[in-house]
Amino acid sequence: MPRLFIFLSYLFFALFFIQCNGDLPKGDPDNGGLVLPDGFEALVVVDSIGSARHLAVNKNGDIYVKLRDAAPRAGNVGISVGRNCKADRVAYFGDYPVKGGYGPTGMRIHNGYLYFSSGGAVYRNKLTPGKLIPESEIETILIDDYEHDIHGHEHIGKPLAFDDEGHMYVPYGAPSDVCQVTNRTPGLPGQDPCPELSEHGGIWQFDANKLNQTQKDGKRYATGIRSVIAMDWNHADNTLYALQHGRDAFNRAWPELYTAWETAVLPSEEFFRVKEGMDGGWPYYYYDQIKGKKLLNPEYGGDGKKEGKGADYTQPIIGFPGHFAPNDLLFYTGNQFPEHYKNGAFIAFHGSTIRAPYPQAGYFVCFVPFKNGAPSGPWEVFADGFAEKDTIVNPGDAAHRPMGLAMGADGSLYISDAVKGKIWRVMFKGNKDAFGANQLAKMEKRKTRTNIKTPDAIKDNLDMSLASAGEKAYKTYCSTCHQGDGKGDGDRFPPLNGSEWVVGDKNRLINVVLNGLEGPVTVKGKSFNGTMPKHEFLTDSDIAQILTYIRLNFTNNSSAIREKEVARVRNKPPVAPMTKK
Repeated sequence: MPRLFIFLSYLFFALFFIQCNGDLPKGDPDNGGLVLPDGFEALVVVDSIGSARHLAVNKNGDIYVKLRDAAPRAGNVGISVGRNCKADRVAYFGDYPVKGGYGPTGMRIHNGYLYFSSGGAVYRNKLTPGKLIPESEIETILIDDYEHDIHGHEHIGKPLAFDDEGHMYVPYGAPSDVCQVTNRTPGLPGQDPCPELSEHGGIWQFDANKLNQTQKDGKRYATGIRSVIAMDWNHADNTLYALQHGRDAFNRAWPELYTAWETAVLPSEEFFRVKEGMDGGWPYYYYDQIKGKKLLNPEYGGDGKKEGKGADYTQPIIGFPGHFAPNDLLFYTGNQFPEHYKNGAFIAFHGSTIRAPYPQAGYFVCFVPFKNGAPSGPWEVFADGFAEKDTIVNPGDAAHRPMGLAMGADGSLYISDAVKGKIWRVMFKGNKDAFGANQLAKMEKRKTRTNIKTPDAIKDNLDMSLASAGEKAYKTYCSTCHQGDGKGDGDRFPPLNGSEWVVGDKNRLINVVLNGLEGPVTVKGKSFNGTMPKHEFLTDSDIAQILTYIRLNFTNNSSAIREKEVARVRNKPPVAPMTKK
């Protein structure tokens, strides 16, 4: 009887393995919400496990996921799949001292170990055959011994890559945006030489098996790279590849040099072929993918045009649009997908947060075909639909954001979601020999969507469309006093063009519209003594549109006012009409 039980157990496992790792299961009817090239299907393996970051898939199909925010659970998740090829067990594990926060961290399976990292350390567990949760003790491979407060370090992520000679590669991101003495201070020059480059702003090489290493045990492999979250070793050409997150806030820091549109699309997210000794040019230079060259940063004398010595630094193999946020990179080595994908690069674009007043962009998985260590064609949209919205105004509007990538033993591609923790398994079910341009056509069309295309400076400015909607309401409720040109009547009703009351504090302006204004006021140096009635009967949307209209017209050039900002002021305790004496 025991032998029969053992035989049946092995038979069950074999059938399960064939079903979920051999003959591919059916995808979900809606592909889990994803849009994929023809011939591909997607299956949601698990949903809502928490804010998932990077992931790894074992040979037996077990999935391991690193969480960003562990509390009140452990920082790692193990997922086994059942007969329907969806999760039948979700187990949280990983009781280890967290240094630097869980944060945007890495996870890889390498030589039978599960490697994972917090913001300030790299750990590993020896995987236990036949067990989902490793039974070995957690070992510390690397400790970030940066002497300052590690929680205040801007780019502390520790993604991981391994070569074929026993080395592990770990970025040490820059502590700041662009190496100023006081970080992110408008108009402040950068430090030259940049002292951060002595210990940060690059990639270090370590022994993958040595315990309790610190930075001094490693070797600086590359420098001049601000922040890396997406990184992988390409075994086809035996080379490290990484994508850099570009700097922020051109327009906020240098409004006289850069427009809001330039801030939305620049600088490029650079895709580097990382050879030992390379210098990407940070913080002195950035890559402009529109001009196709490295330009001098304004903190170092640049003006959006000066090239300086930009050509002397390592150029990217591809310059992606700004703020796409590349958060994982995977070179595909499987055989399940068509030959087109062999040894090519998948990139998970987590999505922008700072593109306003233009739509947020990214939020998709890209593919770059490769041949002989270089891109062999233009980049493609591989998987889209994560956000479940056509236009993403705020990052929080996105239902899902692609984060991690991993390949299963059968060649399936796994994608993790950083919002709720959904895991997709993407499979090819079509005719590999017939796969070509026709199957990619619909994905090429998606490059015109607002989350992927380069926005039109006028048509895609969301503030302008908001202002356009507010023009009609302005003429109905405001122009009688303030006039159609916003110049007021010169006596009782003050002008709106160039008014400090209009372009200044948002909350004060909203409060004036909601609660009215009485008594003498000074606008542009002139005294006015009229009465502005309450307009609290208008909806939050109406007020937001009106105020956006006046802040973007009549020679004004201020930011939009959103509906939620009006709601915040409206929901404060009621006040009497404002009096300015």
